Amino acid sequence: MNKLLFACMFSSALLSNTAFAATQTLKATVNGMVCAFCAQGIEKNIRALPQTQDVYVNLKQRMVAVELKNGQTISNDVLKSLIKDAGYDVTAVEISDHPLAHIKADMESK
Repeated sequence: MNKLLFACMFSSALLSNTAFAATQTLKATVNGMVCAFCAQGIEKNIRALPQTQDVYVNLKQRMVAVELKNGQTISNDVLKSLIKDAGYDVTAVEISDHPLAHIKADMESK
């Protein structure tokens, strides 16, 4: 009986941790983005990565945010390379535990 109770508790804890795992989002500051066409090109390249859940580009704030799928990672170098290959300069990359919707709302309120 104790083994069954332990197995149920362990399974519940494992599932709850998986369901509520923090979302990782990369935020890159990008120079040279001036139009919607610029944003579209960057977004298309990043969205094609299998690790990407969603992408948000804010021209006014010169920022690209990439929300990753659960358990996935993209190195800063890969993100910088994709943006540089599209013709833009990345000045900084930071990791955020906030979901993309939160970052988008924050950027659009500025």
